Formats: sequence, C-alpha cells, structure tokens
Amino acid sequence: MEQTRSKDGTVIGFRRSGSGPALLLVHGTTADHSRWLPIIPRFEQHFTVYGMDRRGRGASGDAPDYDLLREAEDVAAVVTAIGEPVAILGHSYGAVCSLEAALLTGKVRRLILYEPPIPTGLPQYPPGVPDRLQALVDSDRYEDALETFFREVVRMPEHELAAYRQLPVWPVRIHLAPTIPREMAIDRVYRFEQEKFANLPVPTLLLLGGDSPPLFQQAVELLEATLPNSQVVILPGQQHIAMDTNPELFAKEVLRFLLA
Repeated sequence: MEQTRSKDGTVIGFRRSGSGPALLLVHGTTADHSRWLPIIPRFEQHFTVYGMDRRGRGASGDAPDYDLLREAEDVAAVVTAIGEPVAILGHSYGAVCSLEAALLTGKVRRLILYEPPIPTGLPQYPPGVPDRLQALVDSDRYEDALETFFREVVRMPEHELAAYRQLPVWPVRIHLAPTIPREMAIDRVYRFEQEKFANLPVPTLLLLGGDSPPLFQQAVELLEATLPNSQVVILPGQQHIAMDTNPELFAKEVLRFLLA
C-alpha cells in the first residue's frame, strides 16, 4: 500500500495495480479497498487502478472530528498523489465523496457514480434505526449491526445478503461496522447544493440498479437534472451491489463509458 496525506494531515492509503490511464476506485460504507479486488482484474488490462482506503479503515488514518467534506479532501489528495488526470468510480457513500472531490481538483477527467445516497427528502431508513445501530456497535455486536444496516438501510434482499455473507470481504465489513453510524448521518449533516455542481464539466456516468429502491432512483434523477454532462445507465435486475451480483454487466458498462 502507498500513502499520502489529506489536507487535514490524515494519512490515506491506496493500492496500485495494472497499467494505463489512472482509474481511482472509492468504496462505500462498511468497506475498504479490498471490496474491489474481485472485479479489479477486469479493469487492470486497460487502466492503472488505484483502490483507496477511506479514512477510518485499512491503511488510512482517521481524525477525532468527522465530516464528509474531509473525505472529499481525501479523494482529492489521492488524485494529487497520482499526478495525472484520473477517472473516478465511486460507490454509494464513496460516490458522494467522489462527487464533492471533483470540485476540489481539476484532475478528474471522468466520473462514475453508482447510487450515491444524496438526500432528496425521502426517508433513508425506518425511524429509530440509527439509535439501534449505535447501540449494537456500543455492545460490540458488530455483525448484528452490519446485517441491520444491509436489511433496513440498503434494503438488500435476503438472498443477496445470504450470498454476501459468503464473500471473503464479509469479515472486513464486520470489523468496520463502527463506521456505519457516522455515515448514516448523511441525511442530517449533508446538504446537496445543486448550484455548486451546475457548471461541473466532468463527463459523468450515473449507474442505477433496475430493482433499486426509490431512495436511489430519486437521487440519480436529481443528479441527472443537476450535472450538465451526465448520463444514466440502468443495470437491469440489479440493486446496490452489481459489481458482486453481476460483475460482467457492471464492468461492461463502466468500460463502455471510460473507453468511449
């Protein structure tokens, strides 16, 4: 793992592989760079792939006070460390961090945002879920917290959750469960300011699962209406983790956009 420092001094780690133009992968909640490892080989033949650990996990440090915009600075710091124009693929919460990072550096040449949970006014979770999750984390019941998050926030179907539990990354996700509550607060602490992005020139692909909940559908619609150089691609039959449930389809659409 290589490392760089973010604007506030936090160490941010990232992994490099492959060859070609730079592609930075930014993971979502309860993950680290390893969530991309099964699909990275599909990209390495075209790109030098950088998988970062967002703050609070893996090879990255953390800070006492958390703010999503510090995470945007982390993404921008990795882009600066790469030292050339970069395409960014951000998933879920990591997609919001990536979108904000695109305002901090002129080195983002293309942007792929897969179901960022931009607050749109729709409830992101049932009442009381954040308190229950925090209580589970405080009681060291990390796996219960993780399953509650996937069932009640991501709304992952039971058959997908059962399959997900068998993946090698599941133990990593359990370990990272304490980072869930601070990211679930996005609907209370983050405001998507459309005016900031109205002139963002970066070509942007918005990925949406065809079977995803209205929360993600509405967020993608808002982004499509805001970003002047954006397009939506719907992944038929998929929800929030198409890179795991249909990696061939996911990689095909990513590469179609990046190699066009």
